[in-house]
Amino acid sequence: MAITLTDQDKNTLRTAAYGAVTLLSAAGAVAGSPHRIATQGSLALTSATGPAGYVLAENSKIPNLNGKSVAEIADHVLPALTEAMTLLKNQDPTEADNFRSTVLVAVEAAVRPKKGEPSPVMGEMVRKITGALDAV
Repeated sequence: MAITLTDQDKNTLRTAAYGAVTLLSAAGAVAGSPHRIATQGSLALTSATGPAGYVLAENSKIPNLNGKSVAEIADHVLPALTEAMTLLKNQDPTEADNFRSTVLVAVEAAVRPKKGEPSPVMGEMVRKITGALDAV
């Protein structure tokens, strides 16, 4: 099944995927590793396949989330994750699953600690991101 995405739909997908990585990076600033988190998560997103992969590779720019608090970023990104899943499920459930998997791979890559377990803050952020993806 072919999917048709408007420019706004594409922006929503980018905001959701790259925004999730930004959210993790902001939450990881407490641990002192926001750059590593952003790099690992973004690299994972560039490996996406299917229509969503083309959208994510096309342009990784998202609305400016720099300088905002974790709460402000979450207020923007978590609804975008749910909206992205809704629009993809309405057009092609398989592609929605692909997008969900892509975001979760990026999240996993971003929060993978060098040693030990992820911090409780990162664990909570992953739970919120997963919840937004599964809200549909």
